[in-house]
Amino acid sequence: MEEKKLNKIRDVLREQGRTNKWLSAQLSKNEVTISRWCRNVQQPDLETLYRIAHLLSVPACDLLADDYTPDEPSR
Repeated sequence: MEEKKLNKIRDVLREQGRTNKWLSAQLSKNEVTISRWCRNVQQPDLETLYRIAHLLSVPACDLLADDYTPDEPSR
């Protein structure tokens, strides 16, 4: 099954020359958690997504994938 990309945190960090370690320190979160977000294995909650956007000086919508489409519901 194809892994869906829900966020672009990794892309924005890379564009700004910042690292997962930097974001981890700013949010007081474990680096493993940040890595999971950047790999789209897990997603940050909405409040944290807004905090990340503020830290990176971008609108929160810039951290969301443009082409995400949800799966069809099972019937």
